[in-house]
Amino acid sequence: QMQLVDSGGGLVQAGDSLRLSCTSPGRSFSGVAQGWFRQPPGKEREFVAGILWSNFDTAYADSVKGRFTISRDSQKNKLYLEMNSLKPEDTAVYYCASTTQNFGSEMRNYRASNLYDTWGQGTQVTVYA
Repeated sequence: QMQLVDSGGGLVQAGDSLRLSCTSPGRSFSGVAQGWFRQPPGKEREFVAGILWSNFDTAYADSVKGRFTISRDSQKNKLYLEMNSLKPEDTAVYYCASTTQNFGSEMRNYRASNLYDTWGQGTQVTVYA
């Protein structure tokens, strides 16, 4: 079974940037879509960004659109989340995830966390003002 390991979190000041990485040790990424989710303190887990394996279609939460970019490098077997212009409200534990379920060719169909069957362990991002 595929496992995911996410990393790259840290403590940064508002306006700074971070790049999160997710890899599948020992095997290539598999699945229909990969996504990044986050869980702020005391809140539910929420969709941040996702990318379809087949056509690279992407989707973003409105709160991060224009600031975050999701990408993948098949040769390096990695998924990335580039986060720019970070805000204190971006503080959360960030998780990468993958799903083998197929809901069509548009990433917007894959926003719900319950569609994903494999998760990373999470990496903490803390943004201070």
